[in-house]
Amino acid sequence: MANLTVAVFGPAGYAKDLGKKGTSTDITFYNLKKGAHTVTFIEPTRYPERLAPLFYAATLADAAVVVVDALNATFGEYLLMLQAAGVKKGYFVLRNYIAPDQIRPLLKGTLLEGYECVEDDLVDLRERLLEQTEQTAIERSLADPKKTCVIPIDHFFNVRGIGTVILGCVADGHLRKHDNLKVLPTAKTALVRSIQKHDEDFEEADAGDRVGLALKNVEAEELDRGYVLTNDSSLRCATSVTGTLDLVPFWKTPITEGMVLHVGHWMQFIPSRVTSAEADGRSVKISLELEKDLVYMPGSKAVVTYLEGGNLRVAGTLTIS
Repeated sequence: MANLTVAVFGPAGYAKDLGKKGTSTDITFYNLKKGAHTVTFIEPTRYPERLAPLFYAATLADAAVVVVDALNATFGEYLLMLQAAGVKKGYFVLRNYIAPDQIRPLLKGTLLEGYECVEDDLVDLRERLLEQTEQTAIERSLADPKKTCVIPIDHFFNVRGIGTVILGCVADGHLRKHDNLKVLPTAKTALVRSIQKHDEDFEEADAGDRVGLALKNVEAEELDRGYVLTNDSSLRCATSVTGTLDLVPFWKTPITEGMVLHVGHWMQFIPSRVTSAEADGRSVKISLELEKDLVYMPGSKAVVTYLEGGNLRVAGTLTIS
């Protein structure tokens, strides 16, 4: 079974006709299955009231569907979030007589230049995404296998008769039933009792899979969104980080000491305060003090946002040292 995770940015509920509704909180999941392939759609339910759901949907995504009803500030924020999160594949669903030539100048020089403009045809869109799932499965099968795994937690709860269950997407590596995984940033270790993918039991899971895991040796009350299950010893936990922040186009607000920025990485969205900043053109050498531990791999990228930025809240992409 191969899975493709797709962020859907547009009118609320657009994805309800693409798949069957699943978990719904500040982000809502819809699931499509055909044969051996599945597509997981994610909508940022609480956006634009909150920016975090837009980040969560983008950070989980292998691809995006952007419904274009108007060329406004919301559309611009969609583009900046997808660019900062590094979502390279996707589709623009053009409506209200908006033509491809109207949006192409906005995409020049960005990762989104390769997105395809399509008509508002849900049947055709589903088929395109299922074909992309098959291609993604081929690409993943050719990648070097890893013995370690990384699974950021997006939902967690207690199930009567089963115990602690978490939901998440395998961000990297390979997972097996009965693996022992650290629960970062805590000192706990959890045993994987069972693995489900789209309500079916499996012995293993790979990068890109959407999983539900039953865990032993950890209680749901000890977990939080953004915690990471892993057996990769190279992951770090820190409340102070440094790195290079590459600013998005049109960003004009100086990044200064004392500014409060939010750092988004995997399913973490953490407030931080700038302790030092040195600008060099469109890049800033920056040090941050975070409100709580950030779990990350050295050299990984995070999305930086400034919630006081008005219509321009996505600041850029931070490469963590």
